[in-house]
Amino acid sequence: MPVQVSYPGVYIEEIPSGVRTITGVATSIAAFIGRALKGPVDEPVVINGFGDFERVFGGSWAESSLGPAVQDFFQNGGGQAIVVRLYHDTAGKPSTAELDAGGLPLEAVSQGAWGNTLRARVDDEVSQEIADKLGLPKAKLFNLTVHDTLTGVTEKFLNLTVENTSHRADDALSNSSRLVRVKGALPANVPVKHAAPAAGKGIWDDDNASSKVAAPAVDGDALQQDDFTGAGKEGAKKGLYALQKADLFNILCIPPYKEGDVDADLVGKAAKYCEDRRAMLLVDPPSTWDDKDDAKAGIAAVGTNSKNAALFFPRLRRPNPSRGGVVEDYAPCGAVAGVFARTDTQRGVWKAPAGLDATLVGVPELSVPLTDAENGELNPLGINCLRVKPAVGRVVWGSRTLQGNDILASEWKYIPVRRLALFIEESLYRGTQWVVFEPNDEPLWAQIRMNVGAFMHNLFRQGAFQGASARDAYLVKCDRETTTQNDINLGIVNIVVGFAPLKPAEFVIVKIQQLAGQIAT
Repeated sequence: MPVQVSYPGVYIEEIPSGVRTITGVATSIAAFIGRALKGPVDEPVVINGFGDFERVFGGSWAESSLGPAVQDFFQNGGGQAIVVRLYHDTAGKPSTAELDAGGLPLEAVSQGAWGNTLRARVDDEVSQEIADKLGLPKAKLFNLTVHDTLTGVTEKFLNLTVENTSHRADDALSNSSRLVRVKGALPANVPVKHAAPAAGKGIWDDDNASSKVAAPAVDGDALQQDDFTGAGKEGAKKGLYALQKADLFNILCIPPYKEGDVDADLVGKAAKYCEDRRAMLLVDPPSTWDDKDDAKAGIAAVGTNSKNAALFFPRLRRPNPSRGGVVEDYAPCGAVAGVFARTDTQRGVWKAPAGLDATLVGVPELSVPLTDAENGELNPLGINCLRVKPAVGRVVWGSRTLQGNDILASEWKYIPVRRLALFIEESLYRGTQWVVFEPNDEPLWAQIRMNVGAFMHNLFRQGAFQGASARDAYLVKCDRETTTQNDINLGIVNIVVGFAPLKPAEFVIVKIQQLAGQIAT
């Protein structure tokens, strides 16, 4: 802002430099959608480790493949995940546990049989001093204690009331409790306090000393496609579209939910959604693929050939602790997403998440052992193979999108090329928001060229592009050639950004020649 001069002297004016640093977005936030024991439904929850998943969603569960996939992600190098829990009601059965705490109706904070182990106790051990401070009669206040007998978690809420003032019971539980909520409206009267436990019994063992669940809930039925993309889900931001409430994710995993598989139609819709959100979908091989011939015959029916999707074959095999150590097949999406994250951290998003460094941690066996020849039949079709390599173990040995079929000749054939483009797109989308409503003329274009060019040059210095010089590696154009007078009249500014991507060295050819020896002259 220009300095207002009023007296003779020296004035200082700070002039903005026009530098608006563009920060690269995260590249390996993985979103998982599926069935869990407990936790909020149709809400994206950010977790930073499998311990968070156990605390919020109850950990691994024999009836769901969500837990093992999330565990594989963090075990293989993942740093941050977003989990969306879905729940399918069982006809005629309550979905949420309910209990009556002396006349105060309570319900578990989320659906599922986990709430059946809750107990609640009401007491009136309130001091007169507190009552006076709140301006209420002592008889109008009570304490509520909620206990989960399975996990041992206990919550205590002091000086609650049913009056329309502060310390209302429903407000306190909504804001602070991770176990229960008030069901419906508050009762008109203060809940009746519980009796002391009988001799030799604890508070949570005696039905007179605490309330147990009167209407037990069930864990619900297996998920169906409509739970992800059914009518009204997109508008309500539920199911798959609950991720609309998440700011950013880069990788989407839908662990098998229907007899060990995912509906092909859902795969297609998820791939389309990933294109809209600039993310990658990791597709798991169908459970019926028992060899490479099944994979070759079934690749056309997986549900998509999107440039934002990639398929990995075969499945993983390991003991299932939830079923007494029986060896079972597991979807590879979680482990592969972890490899993506690990590679991004160690090398960058432009490095193919495959090779001898792309080891699969916690995977003792693969469901289908593949040979070099079989790998050679699947790779040209866009099927990324998981292989066993001597001295290394199980590794990711392919880096093509589902447009990686050689016949398609797609420019988005390789995963690192596609992911680098998505990274640049998302970073520039967020980093150029300041341009909106700025005067559309040369000063603005110069600022855009400077800021976008600085971002691209930083990537070039990190080795993200081909080329020995910046001129060969990328370009940024924003001037009279890209933005005509008609564009200016329409309020449009056009920015052209190009880059020369690095392609992975899939085929290494070593040429050996025998020398006959030097002939003396």
